[in-house]
Amino acid sequence: MTLTIRPARSGEGALVLGLVRELADYEKLTHEVDATEAMMEMALFGSRPRVFCDLAEWNGEVVGLALWFYNFSTFRGRHGIYLEDLFVKPHMRGKGAGKALLRSLAVRCVTEGLTRLEWSVLDWNKPSIDFYITCGAELMDGWTTCRLTGEALKKLGEEGR
Repeated sequence: MTLTIRPARSGEGALVLGLVRELADYEKLTHEVDATEAMMEMALFGSRPRVFCDLAEWNGEVVGLALWFYNFSTFRGRHGIYLEDLFVKPHMRGKGAGKALLRSLAVRCVTEGLTRLEWSVLDWNKPSIDFYITCGAELMDGWTTCRLTGEALKKLGEEGR
C-alpha cells in the first residue's frame, strides 16, 4: 500500500470540486456550495493562481485533499499558510492521509521560512479536533471568525463607492 501527496494538476478541477462537495456534505454545508468545475479550474490553474491544492493518493486513487493559500502575519512580518480545507474520504480515515497532507504543508512552511500553518475547524467536529491535537495543533481560544458575504458584503462595498 502506498500513500503519496502531490499537487493537483490542470484538468483536475472537477476532481477537486467533487472532494469539496464531499466535505460540504460531511459538514452539513452542501447548500453553501455554488462553485463550478470551471471556477475551480480557473482558481487553481489560471494565469495567476492564488489558491493551491495537494492531493493524497492511496495506490493511485485520490482519497483526500488539502486546499490552501498563503496568508501574512503583520506581527511576525512573514507569510504563512492558511489551510482552507482538509478532507479525507471516510473509508480512508485513520490510514495516515490527513497527517501526510498536514505534514506536507508543514514541510513547505519550514522549507520556505513561513511563520505558521493555520486553519479553522467547526466546533462540533470532535474527531477532527482530536486529530489536529494529536498533530500538535494549538486551539486558539479568544478568537472569533468574522465573515462578510451576500447582501452584507454588497451593502458595505456599495457604501465605499
